Amino acid sequence: MEIKTTFIDGILLLRPAVYHDNRGCFYESWNAQKFNEATGKECQFVQDNQSVSKAGVLRGLHYQVSPSAQSKLVRVLSGSILDVAVDIRPDSKTYGQHFSVRIDSDSRWQLWIPEGFAHGFLALENDTEVMYKCTAFYDPSCERSLQWNDPDLLIDWGASSQDIFMSDKDSAATSFKDLER
Repeated sequence: MEIKTTFIDGILLLRPAVYHDNRGCFYESWNAQKFNEATGKECQFVQDNQSVSKAGVLRGLHYQVSPSAQSKLVRVLSGSILDVAVDIRPDSKTYGQHFSVRIDSDSRWQLWIPEGFAHGFLALENDTEVMYKCTAFYDPSCERSLQWNDPDLLIDWGASSQDIFMSDKDSAATSFKDLER
């Protein structure tokens, strides 16, 4: 497994070894032992989520507060996304900063986002399919969202607001300065 650290402590890019032959390819998309070694944590995933989106669909920036805070392992099954994680850990040196990366089904990179981050992604192609593993169950009472275009976050999504489609719930997300933990 290939592992890349990022400038934000805790966020990792992971890519499984891919074996090619005349039939196509094979890879382990998930291996608990290798993942736990890579992250230095023993994670137990309890829920897988999957979405299919048109180009221009933005989902996020979502997070859950305690007692249902979630860590996520995100991968793209088809298409491509701009994936964004915002550090909302109050004692972090990178509080309020974000990490963004383009991931796609061809490269097979996966993004590890630990608890304490808001997460969202923009589909860059039609029929983009994203799957992410979560360490806590979805809990509507703990669900929160940040504004995707909050001026304090300065996230460059690479698209204008006229080209972005989102749910009404995401459109009504709170500002970063009104963040609820």
